[in-house]
Amino acid sequence: MQIIIVAKKMNPADPELEVCDIVQVSWLDRWQVYQRLQELEIPCWCGVDQPLRAKISTAKQAAQLASVLRQLSAPRRELVQLLECCWQIG
Repeated sequence: MQIIIVAKKMNPADPELEVCDIVQVSWLDRWQVYQRLQELEIPCWCGVDQPLRAKISTAKQAAQLASVLRQLSAPRRELVQLLECCWQIG
């Protein structure tokens, strides 16, 4: 899985960046990622034979995107450890 991030600053006086992530995932996983981003209310789109694109405007959205992608790419053992760590904190 490869992620290419293209960032454009819309207004030099505005610290907020408008970022469009071009997310390249296998065609089997693309629909699952798209659905999850829609559930998280992260604007995203993809055309036929095109990479998935997501508009990331906040740090929270960036973390959510990273989490969704980690669920697909991380080994099961790593995901279990992360979940156990979250349970200990909570």
